[in-house]
Amino acid sequence: MLREVLAANRKDLRSLLYKDIIMNALKCKRDELDILDLKVINRAVAEFRYAASIFKPYRMVRKVSIFGSARVTGGSPYYELAVKFGRLIVESGFMVITGAAEGIMRAGIEGAGPRNSFGVNILLPFESGPTSIIRDDPKVVQFKYFFTRKIFFVMEADAIALFPGGFGTHDEAFEVLTLLQTGKAPPMPVVLMELPGEQYWEGWDKFIRQQLLARQFISPEDLSFYKIIHSPEEAVDWIRSYYSTYHSIRQVRDRLVIRLEKDLLDSHVRKLNEAFQNLVESGEIAKTPVLPEEEDEPNLWSKPRIAFVYNKKSAGRLNEMILMINQLGQTK
Repeated sequence: MLREVLAANRKDLRSLLYKDIIMNALKCKRDELDILDLKVINRAVAEFRYAASIFKPYRMVRKVSIFGSARVTGGSPYYELAVKFGRLIVESGFMVITGAAEGIMRAGIEGAGPRNSFGVNILLPFESGPTSIIRDDPKVVQFKYFFTRKIFFVMEADAIALFPGGFGTHDEAFEVLTLLQTGKAPPMPVVLMELPGEQYWEGWDKFIRQQLLARQFISPEDLSFYKIIHSPEEAVDWIRSYYSTYHSIRQVRDRLVIRLEKDLLDSHVRKLNEAFQNLVESGEIAKTPVLPEEEDEPNLWSKPRIAFVYNKKSAGRLNEMILMINQLGQTK
């Protein structure tokens, strides 16, 4: 296998990446890294490789990552909320990703069914491993490190559903929002699930607005990244609506290509130019055919597209643009 990789075509990107991985491993020897460094590198790479191999066959299916407290008990209102959300989102063609532990995570799996669920479980000394309803499923991956686990929660997701929880839930919430705000994760809907009449996320949102926004630690458009929702039906409708006209993005050299589920009218494109000129480095937002660099995604060749030279100054404004694209797609 090593000889095959080293003898491969130098112009083939996959072969070049294989070589880079091997060379980085050899540089660990050159740099005489400490044993602890080597252990972390080895385990992180092994976890990433194995998890990627599990998700790879399902990457054509959209997924929702579900976060929430492991301490919520079966039969409680929030448990049942998560069960119903899991069931409805699967009925809409999605799969779910959870931490495969108890509480909200188990509820999400119960609603979605193990067949439609992935478990990205963390090894902890006070937990006994994945919850019983998915423990033996081949789509369960166990991680030693939180950082590799969190990569897959976001990298493989097309939406995020956050139920009430503790430190871990808020860590995951702010991780997701940070990645969206910095453009390190592609745009996706984030729903904050709350029972009617409760103030869990409203209190959190009040803190965000009165402390972060008021002090200008975030921008007004950053508030578009999340939406507080009080029913599983509303959550599923919001997630589906996010992908009603918008499909996905891809950076091609200096151009941001936005792939669509349906074509926009020329008048719609003019409205986008009027509203989002502050995202355009040069030129304008315009319809475009498939670019040569997109030939590696034949399943998306038939999608309509718009593209522009994106200045990368505000992922929040880009998200607002996507929301407007979906609104325009509903009009004739």
